[in-house]
Amino acid sequence: MFKHEKQLFHPVAVERPNPQYAALLQEQLGGGNGELKAAMQYLSQSFRIKDQKIKDLFLDIAAEELGHMEMVAQSHVILGLNPGLINASGYSWTGDYVTVTGDLCADLLSNIASEQRAKVVYEYLYRQIDDKKVRETIDFLLNREEAHNQMFRDAFNEVQDSGSNR
Repeated sequence: MFKHEKQLFHPVAVERPNPQYAALLQEQLGGGNGELKAAMQYLSQSFRIKDQKIKDLFLDIAAEELGHMEMVAQSHVILGLNPGLINASGYSWTGDYVTVTGDLCADLLSNIASEQRAKVVYEYLYRQIDDKKVRETIDFLLNREEAHNQMFRDAFNEVQDSGSNR
């Protein structure tokens, strides 16, 4: 179950508009390593997990990724000033980005890699902007990606001798 909290995980502000940077940031909304991909991947993977602690981990991180989407969403004139589920090149988000194997170890390893790829994109985005307020938000998101990565690594270490790794 999801619950809407009426506040962001971290305040989002900009010192001045930067449309070119906004186009780059769009990658983290609708790109192959973005927040929507992560949310849908972890949610979808959770459906078959029997261990309640690990299932909750997947669902908690999926819900947080939905919150990250709100933090990086950019409005588009052609969409009535709504955010577009597109990447930085303007291509629509696709479910093909989502990896679900049904094997907990394989899915955890995929998630570790996904979080690392998202972190790499955020690091690139951080280096591309001098706006202090935007940098604060990107820094927050970078830290959360690293936290998710660690949580998935810890879960993998707990279950690595099960499933296909037996």
